[in-house]
Amino acid sequence: MPRFSIRGVDPVLCLAHGDAEYFKAIPKRMLPTPQDLLDSIKPSQRDEPDSGILVAVNHGFGRPDIIPLWTGEGHLPTPQFICDAAISSLRNGETFYTWQRGIPELREALAQYHARQCGGAFKQDNFFVTSSGMQAMQTIFQLLAREGDEIIVPTPAWPNYPGPMRMMGIVPVYVPIRFENRIWQIDLEQLFDSVTGKTKAICLNSPSNPLGWVASCDQLLAVRDFARRHGLWIIADEVYSRFYYPESGGLGRSPSFLDICEHEERVVYANTFSKNWAMTGWRVGWVQAPKALGAAIERIIQYNTSGTPVFLQRGCVAALEEGEDFVIKQVTRARHNRDMVCKTLRQFPQVQFEVPGGAFYQFFSLDGMRDSTKTVLRIIDEAKIGLAPGGTFGAGGEGFMRMCYLRDPDVLATALERLGNWLGSARPD
Repeated sequence: MPRFSIRGVDPVLCLAHGDAEYFKAIPKRMLPTPQDLLDSIKPSQRDEPDSGILVAVNHGFGRPDIIPLWTGEGHLPTPQFICDAAISSLRNGETFYTWQRGIPELREALAQYHARQCGGAFKQDNFFVTSSGMQAMQTIFQLLAREGDEIIVPTPAWPNYPGPMRMMGIVPVYVPIRFENRIWQIDLEQLFDSVTGKTKAICLNSPSNPLGWVASCDQLLAVRDFARRHGLWIIADEVYSRFYYPESGGLGRSPSFLDICEHEERVVYANTFSKNWAMTGWRVGWVQAPKALGAAIERIIQYNTSGTPVFLQRGCVAALEEGEDFVIKQVTRARHNRDMVCKTLRQFPQVQFEVPGGAFYQFFSLDGMRDSTKTVLRIIDEAKIGLAPGGTFGAGGEGFMRMCYLRDPDVLATALERLGNWLGSARPD
């Protein structure tokens, strides 16, 4: 078979001798344009909108005068005892492949942690370590839903639920949590009426990011009973369960499906080490699921990441076994800071909000705001505070902004002073 050549240049000989002349001779018109490249990838990946949180972060990141309240993390670094456990593991040479489900020591520590928090017996066979809480969510979506299946998502919601769903060909079906009389309220009848023959699961995040809304035990029971009757899965994101502020005061844990569901029924849980133990940069999370799904979950982890580094998992064991005092410190500070935020916002009649019952976000509306992204970018430029635009959390979030208040109280006080000055003088977009 004759070889193809350009201008008499033999490509095989050029490759053999490292001659770039052949490639220089390729007419530029044969090379793809940037649009050609975009047109050739999957539309679901190409057309997925950017997160409005990242739009805000990219606008202000790196400015030395900005107080960043845009992302969901505190200001404290990971405690030293957690870092020491990871460092010791590295020094001991634990740098090889490991169990795809997670090292047995961490899975057992997760079982014991849940036993302490929830009571009753938990087994390590129900726990699977993932490379971040985000991978835990993606693992669950891959596990449960096929292309064209639907998952119910109450909204406003973290954009990292519907985004990955759409990119997998899963259809998120939104059910509004409505802001009425300064209270976020979910209509469970509307949620149940949204179920169709294509519905695979109900995804419920409580305490909620971004709302701070907390589902009551009665609401969880209603969702559980409905899911049981219709053979639906429940996806339970209870990442903020420790950040719960009961009206009676003190510390607690939010109502959980773990309180009312069997371990081997159609409920899967996503969680992370990021929030409780200030480990956002570590990117380690876990899935809790029925044992029968173990092999399938293990395969998903294998093909996505081939497991989580052992030395990171050693740090996670230390967090679970030695980190309770740190969690209490975090939650106590978050509640104090929540009260600071609410006290400031109450001074401005154009601001509407509910006192959040959980998580560490204040989601507040501003009268006259039509474009939360434009307003947030103005606040970054004019008030030097980084917030997240409410519109990125779904249609019900437009007109709102999200503030993460898990920060140093003195820094938060400065941010609130700046925000108060801006609210007193500026008009929103």
